[in-house]
Amino acid sequence: TESSSSSSELHLYREAFLCTYRGFISPKDVIIKLQRRYRKLSDRLDPAGLTGAKNTFQLLIRVVEDLSAVELDPDLLLLLMELVFCLLVGGELGPAHQLHSNILSKMEKRWKLISSPQSLCPLAAKGVAARPGTLLDFRSQDLAEQLTLLDSELFHKIELPEVLLWSKEQNEERSPHLTRFTQHFNSVSFWVRSVIILQDKAQEREKLLLKFLKVMKHLRKLNNFNSYLSILSALDSAPLRRLDWQRNTFETLEEFSSLIDSSSSFRVYRTALAEVEPPCIPYLGLILQDLTFVHLGNPDTLMTSEGSNVNFSKSWQQFNILDTLRSYQQVRYSLQPDSDIISFFNDFSDHLSEEALWELSLGIRPKNPPRANQR
Repeated sequence: TESSSSSSELHLYREAFLCTYRGFISPKDVIIKLQRRYRKLSDRLDPAGLTGAKNTFQLLIRVVEDLSAVELDPDLLLLLMELVFCLLVGGELGPAHQLHSNILSKMEKRWKLISSPQSLCPLAAKGVAARPGTLLDFRSQDLAEQLTLLDSELFHKIELPEVLLWSKEQNEERSPHLTRFTQHFNSVSFWVRSVIILQDKAQEREKLLLKFLKVMKHLRKLNNFNSYLSILSALDSAPLRRLDWQRNTFETLEEFSSLIDSSSSFRVYRTALAEVEPPCIPYLGLILQDLTFVHLGNPDTLMTSEGSNVNFSKSWQQFNILDTLRSYQQVRYSLQPDSDIISFFNDFSDHLSEEALWELSLGIRPKNPPRANQR
């Protein structure tokens, strides 16, 4: 019906606004404006005014619900608590309780974030405890499932405001969960490189590389593009790629690399992603790239005959990207943790630095020797 279509359209506009308003106004200013609108409509006392006040307050509640943990700073918290107090004084106990509950929920998230500073630690090169052969003791499918479980835990903590803010500012402190997820991607990649290159014998390195290719095959079946590309970035890294590999191993790696071919704006990967059924963990690097291109290629405001207006075309582009990401976060994997494998991973902290990887690579195959690659 026309009314249901209109209602659906209104819902879509609201979601788009909630996802993208930070591009042209701060959360604090939005809350102040909604507070004023709520008061003005409430004072009218007619049915239309009361309905408008109710809708305005529900939008304010959503704004508070969607605040990221780092956005609830002392100034904003004070503003919200003053609003709760005003609602209580005015006898509006229901709205006051609803808003207060949302504030407490956000404060709890912020406290958890502050109390776990390790989540903000930058990636650091660390010593590696060599464990030759142990990776081969686990089934490739089991390894892929545990990688996916760990990815999923971090992926579902990412808040959409962090992603939008990152495309504008690249500020790690304002995007803590996204930063942790990115660091995890890098840690896995450097761990894979280290596990392989620490083997003294070419045959052992070959076995491990083939093992990781099998893990990638299972990651693809799980729709975990994040770990898939993390491992691929390791196997395709210069310190490993320059070593001697069997021809069929090299060709298999080339085949796996075709998924992230950058030609035609990553068409192969985008097509594969569009065809999957959640649960799914996408490659966030491309999402951030798309958002950054939208931000840099479009102004926040446009000049019209009526003055400066918000560039809603830009907001819609941002919303479409963020809403797709949100759809992936709404479906979770039903995987159970395997303590042996997770213990073996050791948070992927046992990895070499880029310099150490190159040193070992050059030790295995010095520069400019007669090339015996692809035997």
